[in-house]
Amino acid sequence: MAAAEARTSPIEFELWVTEKADALLRFAYVLTGDKALAEDAVQDALTTACARWSRVSRADDPEAYVKRMVVNAHISWWRRFRRREAPSPDPIRTTPSASDGATARAESDAVWALCATLPDKQRAAVVLRFYEELSYAEIGVLLHCAEATARSHVHRALAALKTTLSKEGAEDA
Repeated sequence: MAAAEARTSPIEFELWVTEKADALLRFAYVLTGDKALAEDAVQDALTTACARWSRVSRADDPEAYVKRMVVNAHISWWRRFRRREAPSPDPIRTTPSASDGATARAESDAVWALCATLPDKQRAAVVLRFYEELSYAEIGVLLHCAEATARSHVHRALAALKTTLSKEGAEDA
């Protein structure tokens, strides 16, 4: 029985990854703000999940389990990054002019630029709350903090974004 289970487990994992890979990459991109970092976080999480698939697949919600692995992989990365490297400013993003969807893309880039100014935990909390539509309790579990702390992260992030938008509006006037 164990030999049969060992043979079917990688196939089940491959099927699960085929179904969930795009959603995991979108989640990681929104979390990290960078395509390469998102791919790295998902790859790290899936590597770990593959090695532990028998346990992961028995979880109540394997997708949530792996998303938590993605969050952990990203947190581990930025902890290492902040200790070893000095960040340089992101290059200015320019979008090619297009008649279809150009305004929506510009708004999306502006929103992401604002979110990128937030501290990592606040950005993660906002992503989990408004992109993943998780409750504060679920956010607390994923970020290893109390529900009240998760609420605080989201509240502070929204306050910072509001202040930034107010300042930009005053400068434009």
